[in-house]
Amino acid sequence: MSAADDRLQDTARQVALALPDVSHGRPFTPALDVYKVAGKVFLIVTDDPDEQIITVKCEPEHARAQQRGYPTITPGRYLDKRHWISLGPGPGITKRLVTDAVEHSYDLVVEGLPRRDGPGTR
Repeated sequence: MSAADDRLQDTARQVALALPDVSHGRPFTPALDVYKVAGKVFLIVTDDPDEQIITVKCEPEHARAQQRGYPTITPGRYLDKRHWISLGPGPGITKRLVTDAVEHSYDLVVEGLPRRDGPGTR
């Protein structure tokens, strides 16, 4: 990543855990951290230092724009390629971009929840 050379995954994890009512685990494989709100996935983080990617939910139009703007943003690995993107380290991938991507993904999932299941309702 840029300036501080922080790992992309570490930034994503910190941002996700700071959001309300987030849970995480490794339900698929020990190498993938899965972050959820109200039981719905909004972030997948690899634990592989050789393949530093995060995968987040994204509106289709925004996803296509991000993919055109950054060579290391690709259609989502592991999930629906239209509604998810994967971000890897590279030119323009900053802490701010990662933070925005994780928060946007969380917001999209929360917006799709019934009101009774939203953060802070339990």
